[in-house]
Amino acid sequence: MRVARRAVKSGRLAVKVASAAADRWRPAVAGVVVLLYHRVGGGSTLEIDLDAERFDEQIAAVAASGRAVSLGAAVEQLGAPAPLPSANGESSVVITFDDGTADFVDVALPILVRHGVPVTLYVATDFVEGERAFPAGGRPVSWSGLRDACATGLVDVGSHTHTHRLFDRISPTDAAGELDRSIELIGDRLGRTARDFAYPKAVAGPPEVARLVRERFRSAALAGTRVNPWVGTDPYRLARSPIQVSDGMQYFERKLAGGMTLEDSLRRTMNRVRYAKAST
Repeated sequence: MRVARRAVKSGRLAVKVASAAADRWRPAVAGVVVLLYHRVGGGSTLEIDLDAERFDEQIAAVAASGRAVSLGAAVEQLGAPAPLPSANGESSVVITFDDGTADFVDVALPILVRHGVPVTLYVATDFVEGERAFPAGGRPVSWSGLRDACATGLVDVGSHTHTHRLFDRISPTDAAGELDRSIELIGDRLGRTARDFAYPKAVAGPPEVARLVRERFRSAALAGTRVNPWVGTDPYRLARSPIQVSDGMQYFERKLAGGMTLEDSLRRTMNRVRYAKAST
């Protein structure tokens, strides 16, 4: 088991090194970089569960860059005839979280508030409503915790469906139910309109399902570790860069600059195998 873990770690590092090298051959593009987090200080061994100190360091870097904007502001920038880049001429940066585990409010939010960085949390509402644990023991956030989070003025809540079902393997009728139930609960429990959506596991659905998403939201997020260019970006296919424990600061800074695209391409290839029989 220990040998297998070392092999996985070595392979992950090799991919990151290759991805960083490949960035040198990619032309610089300005636009919006959307960073994707899942958990902070959750106590698991997941690659998506960062310790609080590292998350603090990363958010401090985002704040110091002067590039942090809300998702709503970024969507407006992307939709403008002549979008203006951030003050220093680089891409804007948006912080997002998926799922809705309790550590978002308990650990991540105080750090975001201290640095004054806005964030969008895409919530899978069934876990919150039913107080149902996420995989790997992720305790769900409470509605009262989310109301307190929204009161900071820095948090917006979007939809991550109701039960986190993958949208490439359900009917349009079921997809509509997933979307509408999540919108209903966010409205009822938080008094807010869910204006943005993130596909579970970044897996898009067929055209008829994508149409349902477009009818209900102003944006939708997928995978794709890269910059969303000012011109030509479809706000319903926003690329996000997932942040991992193994990124440290070195590869985090590459993702902050819109790099590490090769890593994403390899991850998506592997995920097609991993999620072949999954439904959520």
